[in-house]
Amino acid sequence: MTPDAILSAIRASLAGPLQNAHLDQFRPEARLNEDLYIDSILLLNLLLELELSYGLTVPDDLVSTRAVETVADVVALFDPAPTPPPASTDPTGSVHGEEYWDLKIHCFVSCVCDALKRQKIDHRPFYFGVWDADFTISESWALQYHAPGLRHDFFRTWFERLYGAAVREWYDHRADKAANRAVLLDLVATQAGDHSIMVMVDLFHLPERENKFNQNPFPHYLMLAPAADPAVFSVSDPDFRWEGEIARDKILTAFSQPSVAGGFIFDRRALHAAAARDVKAFFEACFLKSRNPLTEAIRRIVTAHLAGDPAFPPTALAAALREIPVLSIRKYAYEHGFAFFWRALVWPDPSFLQRCDEIEALFQGFKALHFAILRLSQTGETGLTSDIFSRLDALDRMEFALKRELDTAFQAWCALVAPALAPVEGVV
Repeated sequence: MTPDAILSAIRASLAGPLQNAHLDQFRPEARLNEDLYIDSILLLNLLLELELSYGLTVPDDLVSTRAVETVADVVALFDPAPTPPPASTDPTGSVHGEEYWDLKIHCFVSCVCDALKRQKIDHRPFYFGVWDADFTISESWALQYHAPGLRHDFFRTWFERLYGAAVREWYDHRADKAANRAVLLDLVATQAGDHSIMVMVDLFHLPERENKFNQNPFPHYLMLAPAADPAVFSVSDPDFRWEGEIARDKILTAFSQPSVAGGFIFDRRALHAAAARDVKAFFEACFLKSRNPLTEAIRRIVTAHLAGDPAFPPTALAAALREIPVLSIRKYAYEHGFAFFWRALVWPDPSFLQRCDEIEALFQGFKALHFAILRLSQTGETGLTSDIFSRLDALDRMEFALKRELDTAFQAWCALVAPALAPVEGVV
């Protein structure tokens, strides 16, 4: 097909099966996320529709590695001409420098770590708990990054032990929204000077804020403080690197949605650097050397949808596993783990960057797996399942290899800081 024919096929797919409501913005230079509200999941669905309805196929390596930001980029995926590699750049800088690129991959963790960074406290160890952070499988065999029972107790307990500040839950799950709204307004009015106030909102109801996954609902933590104008809040969204003012009524509408319920507060004056013995204990509490919970969960969900139960057919896998991108992005937390140890051990940049490449390959592997699952769900062809299980096995091998390398760095770090690991009398 010619580029113009491919462009027409993309528009027809968005107008028909994908029912995109933003086609007034459609043009070759239109941005997928910002203009057409096409997130990573919808992009995979678009590629699958082009494959099944128009015979346009994209090699898996391009699906998982080619940068696709505009409609023209989608057309270029089907161009047989090779794309020249981008000019060599090093966006991360040195792992030993302060310009090292900071990751934002878990909204609760990003909020508490933002306070650490502002006080020049090393926040990287707290990401030890993110790459395998809690999620759930629902009763309907669906992967969920958020559920009512997830209260972040593990993170709250360890944040206080590591950094000294107790993260108190101000949101009362027994009270109604009106009562919790009153508490929130009082906290912002009276406590924001020395305290960080976290509130869960449904980001879908804040269209002025970035929603890179176009989730509906999209539970997400923000930080609130008063503004000079009482009709607005000063809002900090550390996870998406944004600060600004948003109308108070809009924030309260997003807070009042039945899809969300949560809020925390902590006193920044109590913060201090983490002691080596506590960092060691936290790593050991987090590190699952012989398990990869995400691949385990995906394997269980796929198996449940292949068991012949009419309530869970293979065609339901797209909905059951739609949150793979939200959870697989947490694997980038391994970079913070490696960075913390590399900086302490003064190990060379090239070996760190090699680990970053391995982490990137792991994340992109989950992206390719998700595309394969969508293909199975769309077609119902159970013969595709062997490929899915092979991909899961490969992801396990990649992640276990990363964990072995990280464990080696951890053991070297323990040897380096051994005197500081000695037990302190009266401290458990």
